[in-house]
Amino acid sequence: MEQNNKTYEASQIQVLEGLEAVRKRPGMYIGSTSARGLHHLVYEIVDNSIDEALAGYCNNIKVSINEDNSVTVSDDGRGMPVGMHPKLGKPAVEVIMTILHAGGKFGGGGYKVSGGLHGVGASVVNALSEVCEVTVKRDGSIWKQTFERGLAKTSLENIGTTDETGTTVYFKPDPTIFEEVEFDFEVLSKRLREVAFLNKGINIIFEDKRIEKEEKYCYEGGIKSFVSYLNRNKQILHPDPIYVEGVKEDYIVEIALQYNDGYAENIFSFANNIDTMEGGTHLAGFKSALTRVFNDYGKRFGFLKEADKNLSGDDIREGLTAVVSVKLTNPQFEGQTKTKLGNSEVRSIVDNIVGEGVSTFLEENPAVAKIVIDKALLAARAREAARKARELTRKSVLERTSLPGKLADCSSKDPVECEIYIVEGDSAGGSAKQGRNRRFQAILPLRGKILNVEKQRLDKILNSDSIRSMITAFGAGIGDEFDLEKIRYNRIIIMTDADVDGAHIRTLLLTFFYRYMRELIDQGHVYIAQPPLYKIAKQKKEYYAYSDKELDEVLMQLGGKDNSIDIQRYKGLGEMNAEQLWDTTMNPEKRILLKATVEDAMAADEIFTILMGDKVEPRREFIQENAKKVINLDI
Repeated sequence: MEQNNKTYEASQIQVLEGLEAVRKRPGMYIGSTSARGLHHLVYEIVDNSIDEALAGYCNNIKVSINEDNSVTVSDDGRGMPVGMHPKLGKPAVEVIMTILHAGGKFGGGGYKVSGGLHGVGASVVNALSEVCEVTVKRDGSIWKQTFERGLAKTSLENIGTTDETGTTVYFKPDPTIFEEVEFDFEVLSKRLREVAFLNKGINIIFEDKRIEKEEKYCYEGGIKSFVSYLNRNKQILHPDPIYVEGVKEDYIVEIALQYNDGYAENIFSFANNIDTMEGGTHLAGFKSALTRVFNDYGKRFGFLKEADKNLSGDDIREGLTAVVSVKLTNPQFEGQTKTKLGNSEVRSIVDNIVGEGVSTFLEENPAVAKIVIDKALLAARAREAARKARELTRKSVLERTSLPGKLADCSSKDPVECEIYIVEGDSAGGSAKQGRNRRFQAILPLRGKILNVEKQRLDKILNSDSIRSMITAFGAGIGDEFDLEKIRYNRIIIMTDADVDGAHIRTLLLTFFYRYMRELIDQGHVYIAQPPLYKIAKQKKEYYAYSDKELDEVLMQLGGKDNSIDIQRYKGLGEMNAEQLWDTTMNPEKRILLKATVEDAMAADEIFTILMGDKVEPRREFIQENAKKVINLDI
């Protein structure tokens, strides 16, 4: 990125408002006080270092989780300004750390492009930390200031000389604000790797002193390397990702894309390094350009006849992995969570740059163009077949009489109170039907093998009896036409045996919901029933344990293991009679349900690819790494 010759001085720090509100309502500033909000603190400080890198002044960032769960972030940028703020009579460092919306991002003088949350970063982190220390190296001196819960504890002190520049921020999150204060190495490493991909050439070192682990991220290939990384467990259709970059006025656009032999599309979009999960104008521009360019190419070179319909965007994006990254001076983000880019001019800028770049690539690489267009033509044929299959499914949903024969429905017609148990096999289905509360609990036993949707197109998937039964029972359609308003059950509960086969069926079902009824998971309607692992009987009294740890606890309560105690390990749901199944797994007052959540689309996609894809080696590695961690795979 071009050097920004303007200096970064105290006079450029503009002030918009004060800090008290942050400690009162932290969720408004960092999303939540759960683990998610806790990790957000690190991102805010790292974003400030990245802004220095984007302005052309910083090459190295180091993030350390210390033994006591505090964090240190240091960079070799210009160092925060230490001069006196002209209006406030305080050092600029103190203004940045103690006043909300004070930063070099508002006057246009300090930074051209910046991530972070509207300049709230450092002050919010300070407000929510029991201790925060800032050390600045600049102008030949080392400066240090300490804060407690947002307030200056010491004044800014000159503590030595140096010929280096940079800023180091140390902070310890306040345990009276956060529900938990333990940082997760994996969560942070994923975000830091992502940041390194999005800013090619920047060095990020991440160390966890608690477990003595260190990782280094530096990608000269930038988002091209990112796409290769996302596709690393998939069968790719061409060796190198297609990469296009362009600059127009103050807008920098980068895209990288590569096709694999799967059927899902995975496009991740970013604006100023922020993950725009809801997309926005940059994503719309990318999609429209891609659709136009492939149709033009198809027509020009005879893949599509004049009479043929155009390929749809969905056809062209089947099996596509792409990263769209834009950097701009004044991003407008829609929604409080700031996950959708709203700048209207970005759409045409991205459309033009992508259109030109991809068009040139296709002309220079006809072999790759042919592979992708052939795949899109197959997808179009399958889409037509899927449309016909969907119509059949829709007809059967509309004719209420034709709910699946195996479904034991509930008497209530109010979706809010209704729930449906998806049960494997007929034996457990029988017990579940007898044991349930018929008013609000429905049971759908699935027979035979459930299709692995990761390896099939929608038309094949819709021919599967089990999947058709589920679509018909739920009543909300499938894929693009899925409508949550029409759902017949508020809770969809997967109830499988607690063994390897049960885990496999559960993952197949979760894959199906994730790929074709994503809103079910996003809106929290999918649950996993937790049947007990053990029944412990002593003198006609029965106890249940849901884990080995609980078994030990029950045995301790009963005074230790002896001959009067009978322990039965359940191999399957079918071993329980109707009353036991109700008591342990279906009674809302006693049961344990795990909510299936997808915090992170990228991680979910990766897990489903590994578990359900063709490559054996990544699957073996994943199972070996995670076998110790989980009894039940909950995504």
